[in-house]
Order: sequence, then structure tokens, then C-alpha cells
Amino acid sequence: MGKKTANKTWWDKLNGLTQKDSRYPVAAYQFVFEALDYTVHRLQKDPISLQEHERHVTGQELLNGVNEYALNQFGYMAKTVFEQWGTVRGEDFGEIVFNLVESGLMGKTESDTKNDFDVGHDFKKTLEEQFRFKGKFDVTLQLDNYLKARYK
Repeated sequence: MGKKTANKTWWDKLNGLTQKDSRYPVAAYQFVFEALDYTVHRLQKDPISLQEHERHVTGQELLNGVNEYALNQFGYMAKTVFEQWGTVRGEDFGEIVFNLVESGLMGKTESDTKNDFDVGHDFKKTLEEQFRFKGKFDVTLQLDNYLKARYK
């Protein structure tokens, strides 16, 4: 019973990483792994290929996948989740990815850098735009009418 399982070791590394750099919670790191998996499959990459070009995802591709996966998982709450995690810019996800690389939990190519994520990607803006109401419904007017009718 003295041996650790691979899963336990993975979690130990992840927890150690968040203790070393507490800017982002464990959930944000887990989300990056899930978003990477989502992106790899969306782009029809082969994650077990020995050929780098068949499995590699660029920083920009991952950021696009992060955005799509967040919308799929959290819907209109995606912006709020990212704000809670402190991951509102592409650079934040670059920090997470390279923390994972440095801890041995994720790989990179020789050409990958943190600058790949420094592309002006603003998740607050992109996630908010997905759910901007464009109709003419005024909730305050409806509420005022309801309250007036109820408390005559």
C-alpha cells in the first residue's frame, strides 16, 4: 500500500502546482485539460500519434477551444466562472498551460511559448457577446407593471 497510483500522483502534482502558484484554482487546471481534449477532437487530431503535426494544438487553437468548450459547459455563466477563476485573458490560460508543462503534466513543442497565448483574447468580451440580448423586451417595465397591478 506504500505505492501511489498514477491518478494519485497526477492529483498530487496538480495540488502541489496550485500551492506553488495560487493564482488559479484546481478547477481551472482541470478545465484546461478538458478543453484541450475537446479541441483535439474538434480539430480531429490524433492525441496518441507519434507525429507532432498530427497531435499538436497551437495556443490560438486551444484558446478557441477554451471559448467553445466554456460555452458548451457553462452557457451564459461562462463569463462568471472565468472571472471567479481569474482567467479572463488568453495570457491567463497560457500561464496555466505552462505551469502544467513545467510540472510535467502537459507537453509542448520546441516552438511553443507563453507568447502564443498573448493574442489579445478577452474572454469577458467574447463570452458576453454570445449572450447579448438584442430584443426590445424591457424587464424593468414589465416588473413595474406587475408591481403596480399587484399592489393597487
